Amino acid sequence: MKSKYEKIDLSKVKTISIKNRKSKVNTNEFAKIFDPKTQSFSEFVDSLPEILVAKDLKFLVDKIVNAYRKDKLVIFLIGAHVIKVGLAPLLIELGRMGVLKALAMNSAAAIHDVETALFGQTSEDVAENIMDGSFGMAKETGDFINLTLEHYCKNSDLGYGEALGKQLNDSNAPNKDYSILASLYNLNIPVTVHAAIGTDIIHQQPTMDGAITGEMSFRDFKILCNVLTKLDSESVIINIGSAVIMPEVFLKALTVVRNLGYNAFGFTTANFDMLRHYRPTVNVVQRPTQGGGQGFMITGHHEIMIPLLVAMIKSKI
Repeated sequence: MKSKYEKIDLSKVKTISIKNRKSKVNTNEFAKIFDPKTQSFSEFVDSLPEILVAKDLKFLVDKIVNAYRKDKLVIFLIGAHVIKVGLAPLLIELGRMGVLKALAMNSAAAIHDVETALFGQTSEDVAENIMDGSFGMAKETGDFINLTLEHYCKNSDLGYGEALGKQLNDSNAPNKDYSILASLYNLNIPVTVHAAIGTDIIHQQPTMDGAITGEMSFRDFKILCNVLTKLDSESVIINIGSAVIMPEVFLKALTVVRNLGYNAFGFTTANFDMLRHYRPTVNVVQRPTQGGGQGFMITGHHEIMIPLLVAMIKSKI
């Protein structure tokens, strides 16, 4: 039976030789076989394909190592999940090595960090505790953070992160070696905390003072702005697991620095997260690197990707 519809004649289509065609992948870029019994971790890294995100990750590590060797700025911006999945020791190690020059976190990350330092546990069961209204009502957590902020707000010019780091050390928190706030305070590496009032459990407790929380977080914003004055074409900014707060804070701080005349251009950025979100994409990867610099999106679980990143950095140094 003949079709009712005409078909195009392909017999006159012009073809070309594959030898003259531009191709994006060749065998030189393929993964290499890795033998864990006879080869080193560095050789494992070299075995990764020179394609897409594997290539980007190796390039990013080279940028970080270059910044370390030239004493340039490497800053991590982190969300709470980074602490919850047990990655604090790795970021502290980068601080001890001299790779990490500053760290900025949202206030949920600070809560998990403080709870870890004081009690060796964090991340309550929200689904269970919200049923009876006890979610977020751990008195010890709220009292320690809110009263520390009150004391240092009224008696010093310390910011949010510095105050918590000092107080964790002064009170000899049992697990302070697992605390980014306490450990980086001792290393003289600035840690800034950026609060959005109403987003965190300590904001719903009787010791909360909005004016104090706002003032302490504002001090940290100004500290972060000052850190960013050192940005140059060999610096690296990495956002891990903050979908809203840190990308927004970073973009505003960068704007302040450029407004004041600093040449904060040409640096490298990367966003690590399990999902691709709008704000990290535009406020970390795209907009800050306009007119020079490069930005990368690296998608995957923090508890896998960050140990891999840190191990790659250490293998190169």
